[in-house]
Amino acid sequence: MWHDTWLIFRRDMLGALRNPAWLLIGLAQPLLYLFFFGPLLVKSLGAQGMSEVDGWMVLTPALIAQLALFGSSFVGFGLLAEFRSGVVERLRVTPVHRSALLLGKVLANALQAAVQAVLIILLAYLVFDLNAPFAGVLLSLLIVFLLALTLASCSYALALTLKSEEAFPALLNAVLMPLLLLSGILIPITSGLAPKWLYTISQINPFRHVVDVERNSFRGDFSMGALFTGSVVVLVMAVLAVWWGTRTFQRENA
Repeated sequence: MWHDTWLIFRRDMLGALRNPAWLLIGLAQPLLYLFFFGPLLVKSLGAQGMSEVDGWMVLTPALIAQLALFGSSFVGFGLLAEFRSGVVERLRVTPVHRSALLLGKVLANALQAAVQAVLIILLAYLVFDLNAPFAGVLLSLLIVFLLALTLASCSYALALTLKSEEAFPALLNAVLMPLLLLSGILIPITSGLAPKWLYTISQINPFRHVVDVERNSFRGDFSMGALFTGSVVVLVMAVLAVWWGTRTFQRENA
């Protein structure tokens, strides 16, 4: 199976390298937030007693989480295009392991998300006052990789389940927007800033805990309390998402 996974991974990565414009397009939204929203957020956090360095330590890890959230959630469009053009049908008659069809794709998507995250972090270091520890950056990239793996698996499974270019984006937008607003990506949701009901709802959102562990790793806080919940959440989500995606691919390619 691992050899087949490598073949699918290499196929998708070569396709991305031949057309790197899509990688740059995926960076557009977080870059806009970094340059146009970042200074405003840093200024507002400064009014609450945080330094400019702390402000960028809050925003940058949230942006790379947002990159994985949106970039990996829409990869199902590519699979729908392959489904319509008969690529998926042709793969059914090959001896490639059915699980490898998913694993190769999601690993390629997760690696691309990690590379994009590295570019965002480098820009934040070079242009702004980001001062995150190297170990914290590495941990945050691992979290981004797992988050992208999770969302890409769900996107592929959902695309194969719906098989509709109209229903797929509508459902994604209906799900992603509440997840974004309740994750604290744009503005940290704390008990001191948010109403009690909003803070309680945000605690139910699993992506809120992923964003928290990203920010804690950027601050160099590697304590059990700072990392445990978010790390467990992203690991459980990754396992469940890959299981769902694998089952869906096996069923559709049986």
